Amino acid sequence: MIKIYDKLVRDKIPAIIEEQGKTVHITKAEGISLTHYFDTKLKEELNEYYENGEVEELADLVEVIYALLFHKGVSLEEFENIREQKNQERGSFKEGIILKSVEN
Repeated sequence: MIKIYDKLVRDKIPAIIEEQGKTVHITKAEGISLTHYFDTKLKEELNEYYENGEVEELADLVEVIYALLFHKGVSLEEFENIREQKNQERGSFKEGIILKSVEN
């Protein structure tokens, strides 16, 4: 029986599956196709976090983001600088501020 997945997986997953005596069929995505698979994976991991709230799911989200940065040619240092600049200009989300309304 063949189970179809057609989804982005972590690099070691095919070997882990083969260690279980199963045969895997893989391909590598590039360009727009890879972007599609990254977008789908981000949604999948975010939904898993919504479902169970586990920190492990946040780690998966970050791993997908790191891979996206790599494929976009953005270093972690560059990304951290961008994040820090936004924090300095607009703040972070640590205080839990909820904007309810703005009156003119």
